[in-house]
This record gives sequence, C-alpha cells and structure tokens, in this order.
Amino acid sequence: MCIATAISLLMILICAMATYGAYKQHAAWIIPFFCYQIFDFALNTLVAISVLVYPGTIQDYLRQLVNHLMLGTLREKNCKVHCFLVVIILLFISIILAFKGYLISCVWNCYRYINSRNNSDVLVYITTNDTA
Repeated sequence: MCIATAISLLMILICAMATYGAYKQHAAWIIPFFCYQIFDFALNTLVAISVLVYPGTIQDYLRQLVNHLMLGTLREKNCKVHCFLVVIILLFISIILAFKGYLISCVWNCYRYINSRNNSDVLVYITTNDTA
C-alpha cells in the first residue's frame, strides 16, 4: 500500500511539473513526463508482444473463467469464443498503443515548440524591393 501511494504521489508530481512547464514555457520541466510516457508505452508494447507470442495463457485464463461461469453443454462451444476474445484483446491493446503514441507525439511537439520559442538563434531575412 505504501509503494502504491508513493507511486501515485510521484505521478501527480510529474504531471504537475509538466503542467507548470507548459504554462511557464520551461521545456526542461516537461521531460520527466515525456520519459514516463515512453516507459509506459514500452511496457504496454511488451504486454502486446506477450499476448501475441503466448496467446495460450490468455486462452487458459478465459477457459478457467468460462468454466467457472458456464455449465456443461456451453463449455463445449466455447473454443470459438476464446479465439474471438483473444482477437478482441489484441485489438483493444493496439488501440491503446496507438492512442499512447499520439499522446507521446503531442508532448514531444509541445516540448519542441517551447524549446524553439525560447531559442534566440532565429535567422531573420530582410528583403527589399530597392533596385539601386
């Protein structure tokens, strides 16, 4: 319970830092939140890969769940249901990964915008129509 509370407080602190950094336009304050997002995306990708590589574990879990909930004759018809549920789980995980990738892109674009806005090395080209 203490570890979960500490992680929750740390996540609140990281989100507050990112919000403060975006508001005050300090790019360095956004980096911890960006790193957390990359770490979370990597963990979810590993979960998706494990579902693809070892689909039997999910099927075993679903089979135990169905055996617990269903009675005799319905248990024999559940093979197609297991395969369908594994496909649904993979689809759900891929949608979550796509959304997390989009959010990573949003945070990165915010970081780049703030970083370039605070950068004073902007080249200015002056053009005139003076032919003399």
